[in-house]
Parts: sequence; C-alpha cells; structure tokens
Amino acid sequence: MQSNNLSRRTLVTMAAAGAGSYIGSAPATAEPTLMRNANLLRSWRDGEAKSGILDFLHATTDPASSQFVPEQQRIAVFDNDGTLWTEQPIVPEIAFALARLHELAPRHPEWATTEPYSVALSGDMRVISQLGVPDLLKIVVATQAGTTLEEFRKFVETWLKTAQHPRFHKPYEKLAYQPMLDILRVFSDNRFKCFIVSAGGCEFMRAWTETVYHLPLEQIIGSTLVLEYVQQNGHANLLQTQKVATFTDGPQKAGAIASTIGQRPIIAFGNSDGDYEMLQYVTSGNGRCLGVLIHHDDAEREYAYDRTGHVGKLDRALNDAKRNGWQLVSMKNDWTKVHDI
Repeated sequence: MQSNNLSRRTLVTMAAAGAGSYIGSAPATAEPTLMRNANLLRSWRDGEAKSGILDFLHATTDPASSQFVPEQQRIAVFDNDGTLWTEQPIVPEIAFALARLHELAPRHPEWATTEPYSVALSGDMRVISQLGVPDLLKIVVATQAGTTLEEFRKFVETWLKTAQHPRFHKPYEKLAYQPMLDILRVFSDNRFKCFIVSAGGCEFMRAWTETVYHLPLEQIIGSTLVLEYVQQNGHANLLQTQKVATFTDGPQKAGAIASTIGQRPIIAFGNSDGDYEMLQYVTSGNGRCLGVLIHHDDAEREYAYDRTGHVGKLDRALNDAKRNGWQLVSMKNDWTKVHDI
C-alpha cells in the first residue's frame, strides 16, 4: 500500500486506453488510484451521475482520502436483468425456458392441457408476458430439473448460439449495456470485487457471464434448485431437482449477500423494486456507500418503463431514491450508447 504522503501523480493509475479487458487483471502488488478523466467511462455523458460515480471511486481508492477503503472491503454488487443487460420484452432466461419447454413437450403430453405450460406452449407472447412469478418459476423448474449442472449449462450455451432478441435481432450476449461494462471494468481495475446478485437462475447465468462480464463463476449469486447427489456410470454428479432452494429477489438478495459474501458491500446497482432491499442494505452500512438505480427512460434506443412495467417494475424504489440518497441514472440522458451494436 502506498504512503499517504505519496503524490497522487506517482500512484499507479488506470488509463482506459491501456487497461486490460479482463476483470480483476490489475497487478496484485500495487494500489491503483483512479485517474479522473472522461475516458474512464467513455459511454457515459458528463453529468451528475457520471461525476458522482467517479467521485466515489476516487474518494474510496485514494490512500490520501479520509474515505479510503482498503482493498479487502471493496465489494460491489449488481443486479443482472435490466441492470447489466436488456430484460424486455421478456427476460432472456424466460425466452430460453420457453424454447426448452417446446423441445421437451413431446415427452410431456400432459403439458398441453395443464397451465401454465399450455399457456407457454401456445406461443401467444401477449398472454405469456402476463404470467406471474409463481407460474414462470414452474416453467423454469420444469425445463431445468433432471439435468446435471454441466448438462444444463451446455443447453444454455447451445441456445445462445442461435437465439436472437425479437426487436434488436442480435444475440442476447450482445445486449449487455456498454455503460455498465465500462463500470465493471473501472470498478474491477480499482480493486473492487464485483458480484452479480440476481433473481435469475445461477446456473443459467454461469453459462455466459464469464464471457460477457469477465466475472469468475464464484461471483455469480442467483436463484437455485435443490441439488441431489447421484452416481452415474461410476461418476459423481449433482442433479437439479424440482424443488427451489433459493429465490434471490427482494429481501432475499440482502440475505444472499450476507451468507455468500460474508460482508456488507459498499456499492449496489439495480433497476427495479426487486433490488430495493439490496440497495437499502448496502447503503445502510458504515462509511461512504453508493446506491445506483438504472432508469429505463429511452424508448428509442431500448425501452421506457418504470411504475407500470410488468417486467422490472420501478415504483417504490423510484419514490424513495432521493430520500435514500440513491443515484438515479437516466439511460436517455446519461448514456451515450446503450448497446455496442
């Protein structure tokens, strides 16, 4: 660690033009200090949101700052759907589950007359989009149970090779938000350990997040099924069952953070009321904290939704953002681009 008397100009800095793309790739022997220039967040417009994030990073990573945070305490958590990539018109994991349900349907003729499977198999996206969380969970479980972790990840990887978003006609992996990829890079280069904390399936995310976000698998926290230990042809495997072990949404996000990470993060990014408790838990900690809400207000480049959104509803958190000191990011006004497509 550098001495507090050392000039900032002599501290190890991260210049965006020369920064490595692999998250967490900074040398372990030096304490980086944020270089305060516009290139750090190239896809962010100058303004309150960008300056607030950069000021926070500078204050918490500069050893000369009274708000300096040691590296081992630099934990950041991010929701996934709607925060790191597009979640409309349906969450990509649900799009995968619907495709998988059609593949499995010949083995389950009873689905044709049993809701919610019959609704999902109808192909009527207007009706499907109105299904609630319990019904969507049933569909996800039905298309995931009975597979080993390795088998399921291969199913997801295979689907991602050909699946395309219905509006953008691009692979789902291309729909990560470029401004948030910049955030992940800058945070990680400044020695923050970044975790995804999502209601989405942990195994679904682990099939692609390492490639898209450059985060190791152990930093992905999501909903899970109960695993059954089995012996198959002399090999030990873990089989996913039909019982939900964890559903990581709302208050459960805070609990998952505590039980998995073991300490309270100092940064949280979310976009919906499902992230409320996570943001509240993070920003209730001691010392300087940062809570950020991504507001979908750009119908031209992506989607515009908040209080009445069936997916990613943002109402309570929008009301309380100012009172809780959370930074509200406008996709329309604060981002120069949404996707890198």
